[in-house]
Order: sequence, then structure tokens, then C-alpha cells
Amino acid sequence: MDEETTVYEHKPWLEVSLQTVRLPSGQLVDDYHKVVTPDFIEVFAVSDDGYVLAEQQYKHGVGEVSLTLPSGNIEHREDPESAARRELLEETGYSASEFRKLGEYVVHGNYGCATAHLFMARGIKKVAEPNSGDLEEMWILKLRADDLKAAVLGGQVKVVTGQQRS
Repeated sequence: MDEETTVYEHKPWLEVSLQTVRLPSGQLVDDYHKVVTPDFIEVFAVSDDGYVLAEQQYKHGVGEVSLTLPSGNIEHREDPESAARRELLEETGYSASEFRKLGEYVVHGNYGCATAHLFMARGIKKVAEPNSGDLEEMWILKLRADDLKAAVLGGQVKVVTGQQRS
């Protein structure tokens, strides 16, 4: 990268910059856009009796109610597992006896955007009432894996992440 200019910034939610980039082939791209949003976690939380926790909430990016998994931004200097534990508790009121990282991926390979950190939580138990501070009302659902699969195939999942702005 030879040059970068920030063209829009609203931290911590969004930063857009314009870059001049020399690709591995040697080609020069003088108007490459880079988008930065916060890294986030997503939790596939499963109860001992086989239910998966899901959330149903209006998502303005798609203009509809969507089914999502518990998820949220990683706060400044917070490690991904701590964020996953915090978000699961805040959003659903559940804690888990076991957390296992499933992996991570960059959300958009060309623009960058954010890194999603995926976790499996087992041994979930309700320990509090949800207190996420979200802007919209949220419903917590316990679904069998087959029902979650049917919801995905039936178009009830409109977004990959429930990343929040609170």
C-alpha cells in the first residue's frame, strides 16, 4: 500500500478509507476502499437437552425481523472468549460451562470490515434476565437443531451476524 486517506470516520462503529494499492501482479489501484467495523463474536449455544439459543430481532440493515445467534462487538482490549461469555449473558441471560472456539474469519475478503470469532457454548443455564441495552426489542428462543436448520432454509435468517449497536 502506497497511500491511505480516511474519507469517513464514526468510531468505533465505522471507518472508510481510500487507498492506493499495488497488487501482487504489479497493477496499481488508486481508488481502493477499505472499510473497518468492530470485530465481533457469534455464539452457537447448546443446552444439555439439545436446544440451540437463538434471538429474533428487527435488523435495520435488512429492514426486517431476523433470527440470529447471540453475537456482539468485542470491546476495546477484550479477548474474543471474554466477549462471547459477556454477550451470551447480556443478550440471553444464559451462561455456559464450556466455551470452545470454532474459528474466525474476515467478514469481507476485499474490504476487510471485521473479524468474526465463532464459539460453541455447551452446558448453558439461565442465570439472569437478558440485559443487552439494544435499541430494539429482542425475543430469546430455544430451538431444536432441525428447527434452526428449517429456519435457515426457510429464509427466516436474514443476516449472518446479529452484531449490535447499542
